[in-house]
Amino acid sequence: MKQYFLIFCACILACSCALAQEGEVTLIKDVRIDALVKKQGTPVPPASAPQLVGYRVQLFFDSDKQLVDEARSQFNAKFPKVDTYVVFNAPNFVLKAGDFRSLLEAERVRETLLHEFPTSFVIKELINLPRIDQE
Repeated sequence: MKQYFLIFCACILACSCALAQEGEVTLIKDVRIDALVKKQGTPVPPASAPQLVGYRVQLFFDSDKQLVDEARSQFNAKFPKVDTYVVFNAPNFVLKAGDFRSLLEAERVRETLLHEFPTSFVIKELINLPRIDQE
């Protein structure tokens, strides 16, 4: 049985060597393919800014977006350098302000706003890196 198997393997090997072909392959392609491969191969920076855990002040929420926008403009008039964010959490729009690294910073801003936004409170969430103003 071993002899038949060895003879069979030898025949297969001999046939594959005898029928092997040598040649040259010519690749015809559009020149735009190279440009597309180069473009697709370049690394893309992340779509969002780096984030870290920090604090924001939730100022206002309502189901009417116009009221939230009015509250946003009222806050921006008092604190033009503090970023504001409007997030839709069904069925309400939520106005949040600031990218504070510490609870103390967020509480200071909240204390100054208590008479205008009495229901405001500090929340802990992912924040964007605070911007650095160059004057």
